[in-house]
Amino acid sequence: MVRVLIVDDSAVVRKVLSDELSKYRDIEVVGTAIDPYVARDKIVKLHPDVITLDVEMPRMDGLSFLSKLMKHYPTPVVIVSSLTPEGSASAIRALQLGAVEVISKPGSRYSVPDVGRQLVRAIRIAVGARPSARFARDEEPAKAVTPPLLPPSTNHRIIAIGASTGGTQAIESVLRGLPENCPGITVVQHMPEHFTATFAERLNEVCQMKVREARDGDRITNGLALVAPGNRHLIIQKDSGDYVVRVKEGAMVHHQRPSVDVLFYSVASTAGSRAIGVLLTGMGADGAKGLLAIREAGGTTIVQDEESCVVFGMPKEAIKVGAAMEVVPLQKIPQAILSHLVAGVPRCPSPPEQMPADQ
Repeated sequence: MVRVLIVDDSAVVRKVLSDELSKYRDIEVVGTAIDPYVARDKIVKLHPDVITLDVEMPRMDGLSFLSKLMKHYPTPVVIVSSLTPEGSASAIRALQLGAVEVISKPGSRYSVPDVGRQLVRAIRIAVGARPSARFARDEEPAKAVTPPLLPPSTNHRIIAIGASTGGTQAIESVLRGLPENCPGITVVQHMPEHFTATFAERLNEVCQMKVREARDGDRITNGLALVAPGNRHLIIQKDSGDYVVRVKEGAMVHHQRPSVDVLFYSVASTAGSRAIGVLLTGMGADGAKGLLAIREAGGTTIVQDEESCVVFGMPKEAIKVGAAMEVVPLQKIPQAILSHLVAGVPRCPSPPEQMPADQ
């Protein structure tokens, strides 16, 4: 049974979320709180497994509370935020501070049952996550040392990155370590619609490369990272000798849109041995088989290791199916990418590795 504390200044939202969560046998709402001060006392008393948190509240805003919580009482947190630009920016900052998931509040765009299902899934993911005080800091992280520029021989390569739970921090860590002339990058991060544009803007502020949300028909060029829009799949195609992205609708894959597998399969079939696939922290199996397709097409594949993952789900599945050529701690992934770029295109795929029997 997952014990949940709901923190929101709206009585209506507290009631709606409580009623929706009560429909599920494996979830128990142990309490609600109108603001962080009430929440603080209830956390100490009730010891919830997961907290749902609004970011816009009186007396103390949700971000300030989250920062203090992660420093002194790390607990998995799911952000329930509005779809306004201000709400999106706050939600992205919350993820940087250590929140596990972010979902949209019920409203004109998302019905109560839709939000209920999303929230239940987020809570089930959050309870298995490892919140870390290392993300709980009010100040911005120090700027990374500027990586040296890559030689022209690395042109015409493609890097594809996929992530889910914990991925906002992981993706930022990887992109910060890459130079401004790095080959073009495509990114899929499981995130609600409208939040991805804010996420891309945040990355653009702190990375050497230019980063923005992908638009249909964008060309993949050196020095540019394109983030898949929420609620849309992202694939790559060839057009007049160049690689371009297509933003499209379609059925959810692994309950996700955008899906990492959808991107990776298109990268494998289009770029083949020129591709580098990177799979980061996240719950589930999205991206595992697509990463294997990249490896089998002659590309290079890198997977984040368990110790540095918030949730070792997607990387673990990739290792199981033999998709990982390298399993690397998060802080060493940029250098692994750069090493493969400088080494050149592999001549043929290596035999698949198998996960050790004791894992």
